[in-house]
Amino acid sequence: MILLEGHTCYLRILTEEDARAFTDLLIANKAYWTVFEPRHEASYYTVSVQRDKIRESLYQMRDRREYNFGIFDAETSRLIGHISLYSIKRLPFSSGFIGYSIDERETGRGIATEAVRIITRFAFETVSLHRVEAFVSPRNIGSVKVLENAEFVREGLLRQLLYINGVWEDHYMYAMIAEDF
Repeated sequence: MILLEGHTCYLRILTEEDARAFTDLLIANKAYWTVFEPRHEASYYTVSVQRDKIRESLYQMRDRREYNFGIFDAETSRLIGHISLYSIKRLPFSSGFIGYSIDERETGRGIATEAVRIITRFAFETVSLHRVEAFVSPRNIGSVKVLENAEFVREGLLRQLLYINGVWEDHYMYAMIAEDF
């Protein structure tokens, strides 16, 4: 099991035992998170589907292609978000993407920025990647600030990258390379 500690939060690989708590987190934040994420079928918000997704992520982790962490409050150990390092590519790329979401009730505390810094350190120091990337909607001001506070560099605008809530949405590409870390 991988545990990465910070000051206000810690990251722990999600296991099948986390499926109930993670599903509850998804349901509680459905309206908040779906503003910037693709729509999901009703079945997505069930424990069985989330357990299957966690199980698949654990298989991906064994192959070193994905790491799916829960974000936990350091004081209460309550699950307050998730963050993933995914789509890991080995040489000649040696890169991966990060994606994250924080419980709406926990925003504004710097937790997302800390979680991004923690997983970025893990990507460079443990997974030995050369480049970490993230997509973010230009409308998602909070997430743009998270990436910039974590010292990611905006590299460009990807036009009509993702189909979200019935509309093709542009996204910024942010990245950090090992030399800048």
